[in-house]
Amino acid sequence: MSLVNVKNYFKKYNMENNIIELTSSSATVLMAAEALGTKPERIAKTIGFMINETPILIVMAGDVKIDNSKYKNYFKTKAKMIDTSLVDEVIGHPVGGVCPFAIKDNIKVYLDESLKRFETVFPACGSPNSAIELSIKNLEKYACSSNWIDVSKSIINENNL
Repeated sequence: MSLVNVKNYFKKYNMENNIIELTSSSATVLMAAEALGTKPERIAKTIGFMINETPILIVMAGDVKIDNSKYKNYFKTKAKMIDTSLVDEVIGHPVGGVCPFAIKDNIKVYLDESLKRFETVFPACGSPNSAIELSIKNLEKYACSSNWIDVSKSIINENNL
């Protein structure tokens, strides 16, 4: 159902046919990169956090992770990911398909600076086997992002992707 919601979301922009439905899983950065034939860093992963009782989403490049000190400095609280068993209920998409499109109301979306080095990136589209290639400008537009932030650091070990 989540993929259908994302398709309907993109329909108003005449972009629903740009969604790529894969025959294999794209639930992790490495799986998505392999399925899409791209580098892992170009996968725009979306991670859900709770700030007090309010959910937020941060979209970042596939080769970075949250830098806890930067996160705390920006949000004035410790980084607390949404419990995986609650992600679908809180955000509106299942784990492996979380994206910044067609999400529940009142969820702020932030784009991490790590994405700005690419012309295009591949965020998921609501299911663990879907994606869309978007320019950074279009990602910003369609994700209805609150603003750009710098809360990431490079991942050294590929096993963390």
